[in-house]
Amino acid sequence: MKESIQQLKPYIPEEPISRLKERLGLTHLVRLSANENPYGTSPKVKKAVMEYVEAHDSSQYPDGYSTSLRKAIADFIKVPDESLVIGVGLDEVITLLSRAFLTAGDSIVISTPTFSEYALNGQLEGAKIKGVPCNAMTGATDLDGMVAAIDETTKLVWLCNPNNPTGTYVSVEAIRAFMKRVPRDILVLIDEAYIEFVTSCDRTSALPLLAEFSNIGIMRTFSKAYGLANYRVGYLVIGDDWVNYVQTIRLPYNLNSLSQVAAQVALEDQEFIRYVVTANAVARDSWEVCLNQWGLHYYKSEANFLFVEFNSPEEAKAVADIWLRAGYQVRVGLAPHWLRITIGQAKDCERMQQILGDYLNGR
Repeated sequence: MKESIQQLKPYIPEEPISRLKERLGLTHLVRLSANENPYGTSPKVKKAVMEYVEAHDSSQYPDGYSTSLRKAIADFIKVPDESLVIGVGLDEVITLLSRAFLTAGDSIVISTPTFSEYALNGQLEGAKIKGVPCNAMTGATDLDGMVAAIDETTKLVWLCNPNNPTGTYVSVEAIRAFMKRVPRDILVLIDEAYIEFVTSCDRTSALPLLAEFSNIGIMRTFSKAYGLANYRVGYLVIGDDWVNYVQTIRLPYNLNSLSQVAAQVALEDQEFIRYVVTANAVARDSWEVCLNQWGLHYYKSEANFLFVEFNSPEEAKAVADIWLRAGYQVRVGLAPHWLRITIGQAKDCERMQQILGDYLNGR
């Protein structure tokens, strides 16, 4: 058995909603633990998928190049078609990048805490993980610390923006200044899974930096704002010097036809995305008012979730349990005192805030 795998623990998926409801005797359960879109997906997606199923034979392989979806994405974000690598969610893209560029003895640099898949895939390839803690008070990514962590073994730098689980956002100007300090033979990967939710500025994406730096890759997903988590569609935009390495090891026919259709139709319905982003921002503001009222420490989020600190691990667990018994599941276990709360619809946020207030009043 591969030595790097022996040291890892298998991923344990969340308990299915139906089973959890049955176990807890719940008739109502809203999962706010996986940063899924509480508003669903564009209603145009279901119609397009059903029409495709009726008109096509499922015995044939899908378009292995995702040609139509590829062109739609390229036109939308204004990049060349050939600069795209389309994957089965960003999980596959992260795996491809790690497999393509890491070997035993290499290192990667990440902010901590951040999305666990960067470190997991690095460990699978035998790489050393260099974690740079974020600012404890603000959650801000320590870019200076990340530059300092780079050495001759470093091959990849991962920057989740907005970062999961902190929700904090690094401006394009700050990333530009950071890139100027990173050696050009080190690939910097910017994961913009939650970029649509950023409302603090107009030009949120690092995509323009592709024209300035040859050693940068931008990742996007349809799982979050587009509400297509079940269809598993993500993509990477990367320059000519790197793209063929990743494409070479991508499995043929990796993305099924239904996912390709769903993603293309979802991309076309930007009115739905604007609705989701606006509703999320309003609900996010309501959470900030609530948390400020109770004096709870949290990081300023630009995503569709909040990372909230409680006085003790016991208090965090108690709040999560009370919410769960009321039909609201949040993410536990990312840090002892902290809960990550996916921002739900307004009525659910209001109910959770009321429950939280009642608990804090009575403690």
